[in-house]
Amino acid sequence: MKKIGLLGGMSWESSLEYYRLLNEMVKEKLGTTHSAKCLMHSFDFHEVETLQHQGKWEALTDLMVQEAVNLKKAGAECIVICTNTMHKMAPDIEGATHLPVIHIADATANEINRRYVDKVLLLGTKFTMEGAFYKERLEKKGIEVVIPDESDRQIVHEIIYQELILGELKEESKKEYIKIIQKQEVSGVVLGCTEIPLLISENDVTIEVFDTTEIHASAAVSFALGENA
Repeated sequence: MKKIGLLGGMSWESSLEYYRLLNEMVKEKLGTTHSAKCLMHSFDFHEVETLQHQGKWEALTDLMVQEAVNLKKAGAECIVICTNTMHKMAPDIEGATHLPVIHIADATANEINRRYVDKVLLLGTKFTMEGAFYKERLEKKGIEVVIPDESDRQIVHEIIYQELILGELKEESKKEYIKIIQKQEVSGVVLGCTEIPLLISENDVTIEVFDTTEIHASAAVSFALGENA
């Protein structure tokens, strides 16, 4: 089993889910008392969130690369970025560490194609919804990607940063998300922020739901166990 290096704490609520899923999935595949071999660097998300909203992506890239290199020095054999937005710097991390980065958008695209869905709504932070780094990786796999209009993007973004990263799950916010999803003529919705699955599940809508946290964790376990070889 390869050792997984996790860049977490963005936020710790979703990193907790990653840790649980990785260990549950390894146990399910290997049985008995098996669990995942992993290391985690957990950022102080206040520092990360502040730099994000200041648009200081170079500083964020430096932080992410530095800690990824430290994970490699500690024995990590691959890198998992436990958040969608910070995959903006996945190429920089891969280049600096020479380790494979298990990319959340690639894993999600593979799952979308596996379920024969060709048009999806992408929900996430404004950085994820409005940037090319995520959307383009889905489109390269033949998937049409739709994002909410500007006012709805703001609602989705604010709920993430003002509630979900603080562990606040509000019924009225769930209803807002469902309303935004139902506006679109799509076959699936990508929960492209690792906190959104804490609020929305496949039971809340009638279209296919792609939980990127679970999909990403599954891809990491498959890599660690050599199933992608």
